[in-house]
Amino acid sequence: MLYRPFGTTGLNLSTIGMGTWNIGNQWGEVEESTALATVRAAVESGINLFDTAESYGIPAGLSEERLGKALKGIREQVHIATKIGRWGRRSGQTVPMTTVDMVRLCTHASLYRLKTDYIDVMLCHEGKIEDPSVYLEGFELLKEQGYIRTFGISTDKLKVLKRFNINNSCSVVEVDYSLLNRKAEAEFFPYCQAYNIAVLVRGPLHKGLLSGKYAADTVFTDTVRSEWYQDEASSSRLAANLSKVERLKQLIQPGEGMITAALQFAISHPVQPVAIPGAKSPEQVTMNAKAGDYLMSNAQRQELEQATEQSVAELAV
Repeated sequence: MLYRPFGTTGLNLSTIGMGTWNIGNQWGEVEESTALATVRAAVESGINLFDTAESYGIPAGLSEERLGKALKGIREQVHIATKIGRWGRRSGQTVPMTTVDMVRLCTHASLYRLKTDYIDVMLCHEGKIEDPSVYLEGFELLKEQGYIRTFGISTDKLKVLKRFNINNSCSVVEVDYSLLNRKAEAEFFPYCQAYNIAVLVRGPLHKGLLSGKYAADTVFTDTVRSEWYQDEASSSRLAANLSKVERLKQLIQPGEGMITAALQFAISHPVQPVAIPGAKSPEQVTMNAKAGDYLMSNAQRQELEQATEQSVAELAV
């Protein structure tokens, strides 16, 4: 596993981390014993960064709870990133983050579920927030008190990141980026480089599509990917992405080959991100971790970029 300095945070992280959204039953039910074994397998494979959120899981908070159980006795060997700001969203009763005390309350609840007395990276989970001042004040206070070590925001929007980075206050950003979604390359990543903001890449496998295991007749029934059928625009995007994956299959063997290539594509960007693919089994997380052993050359990245761009052009014809 390769490790790299993570911006200005002082953390030295594995290039491949583990996202724990998947172990909370939202992507299909996972037995608790399997969830805990998956986290332990990640540590054994060299992964030292785990990403989660207060809202992950059915019921909400389950991913944090399972991560905390799995890390019992080895907490000091790893780093945890979690997020607040979307508790109760799926039930329509979101906790209003209107005061510093609410930021403190939700952070302490995460600490409890994670069974730890500090969080390495705390992120605002409101990706379209207009005024982040409550989070900024709350996070600063929690940092002074030693409950969090550094903080930032999870967002795909550059204007939101700029609002959060007032007075260079943002140390970390989590953003969606993959071979199937390269929007961050245009302006988002250059901004992060200019302000030395560390980057966590979520969705590096584009919710599993970049494994190459799925075809046009696949029907996703989990609570996350079923949203791809919610309207015609979403279905069209899915069709376009599957077209790109078919082109990639002509270059790379589906399965481990494509997973490795997709993850290495993400971590080899000059912004030096840490990718956080999810996993539902020890076998999956071990496979993901292997991608962190090497970086991809610029020529290799360009070949993959050209393949996906060509497939889009063919789809338009």
